[in-house]
Amino acid sequence: QVQLVESGGDLVQAGGSLRLSCVASGSIAGINAMGWYRQAPGKQRELVASIISGGSTNYADSVKGRFTISRDNAKNTVYLQMNSLKPEDTAVYYCNAYIRRSYGSGYSDYWGQGTQVTVSS
Repeated sequence: QVQLVESGGDLVQAGGSLRLSCVASGSIAGINAMGWYRQAPGKQRELVASIISGGSTNYADSVKGRFTISRDNAKNTVYLQMNSLKPEDTAVYYCNAYIRRSYGSGYSDYWGQGTQVTVSS
């Protein structure tokens, strides 16, 4: 089994910062891309940021310059540093990773259970 466990969600005032973490555990032979998505009430889930194993990153326009994604490959962990938070950043944040469970298998998509981020005005 593979599990993704997020942490770091909280209630914060506008302009504040939070750091989300997501640890992948279980039977893991390799991790390709890792990323963060978010879903606000009544809205579709959207990509916030992603990072591939080589370190290249991609961000939604709405978070560029405020959020930074990073990863620690040795710890199978991805982080999302969120600065200058706005009320519109309020959502459940989900961790996502493309993981292969053995060297002979392909990559599959895994999701965490989500962590709530609430930004008050």
